[in-house]
Amino acid sequence: MKKEFPFYIKAPAVLLGILITVFMLSVLRDILVPLAFATLIAILLNPLSVRLEKRVHKIIAIMISMLIAVLAVAGLAYFLSSQIAHFFDNVDAMKQKFSELLTIIQKWLEQTFGIGTRKQTEMINEAANGSKAVIGQTLSGALGILSVIFLIPVYTFLIMLYKTLILNFLYEVFSEENTKKVGEIIAETKAAIQSYIVGLLIETGIVAVMNSCALLVLGVQNAILIGVIGAILNLLPYIGGIIAIALPVLMATLTTDGFTTQLLIIASYALIQFIDNNILVPRIVSSKVQINALISIVVVLLGAALWGVPGMFLSIPFIAVLKIVFDRIEGLKPWGKLLGDNIPTEHMGQLKRLRRKSPKTSA
Repeated sequence: MKKEFPFYIKAPAVLLGILITVFMLSVLRDILVPLAFATLIAILLNPLSVRLEKRVHKIIAIMISMLIAVLAVAGLAYFLSSQIAHFFDNVDAMKQKFSELLTIIQKWLEQTFGIGTRKQTEMINEAANGSKAVIGQTLSGALGILSVIFLIPVYTFLIMLYKTLILNFLYEVFSEENTKKVGEIIAETKAAIQSYIVGLLIETGIVAVMNSCALLVLGVQNAILIGVIGAILNLLPYIGGIIAIALPVLMATLTTDGFTTQLLIIASYALIQFIDNNILVPRIVSSKVQINALISIVVVLLGAALWGVPGMFLSIPFIAVLKIVFDRIEGLKPWGKLLGDNIPTEHMGQLKRLRRKSPKTSA
């Protein structure tokens, strides 16, 4: 018979394993963050590479797939850089308006809460230093520019090249009786990540167009740049949407008088978010793995604490893979249900009480 350890032994062992795992993920972030992004890119480019392999050599097919991806990213970078160039056209006027707005806020804080100007300056400097530390950790923690220019493309190429070797290892490392289950997990994981990423890219493009059109109609400066940045921030569940609204509101505050434009921006973005959450996401993203809102927010915050901004982007695909694995393993199915968004109508305690009260029927 299989030996069962008591709870007071299993619980500390599980917690110790989680602590060791988190510690290793934090220490090895410089290696794992580029590797994680490369894995997602490799999975995304795999269908294109497989099609090209029917006509050309495997290495050439992989290089063509990666070249297409690089050109797409370069085109987006060129577009954003051209929009950023226009951002500095009225920077002097925005600086003056920001200075006036800052003076008004300082006077209001001093009159309302009794916080002096010197204390406010100290608080702003402390917040700025903390932000610089976070940004510096994000940019330099993952080997900075080297990870983007060198490590991610190299990792992506090698993962796609040794795809068969990696899959064979996953099959052989488990017993033969679990081969079918491993194959189902791999196939479902690949399909879920591909549909998730492709759906997100299409959704992001549509949201960028809607954001830019709304801001152009409202006469907000740098509307296209802010609209595209807002759509990219929308990739971060719930948290990104709040930041995306704050950017055009701040721009309108610095470039216009009154608060009518700001209110119209909030109303427009609220409508766009409603369309996005109720029409675009269910029909376009169409991920086979649905994660509930509570877990999504917690996981995004944990990802930010562990790996910074890259961790926020990687957290949802990571938890989606975990849910696929949990749903396939008998002892972990309750955890898979906890991560999902299917809300049961009755909880287990009520069901058990109902079963006790119901009369037993004889055959």
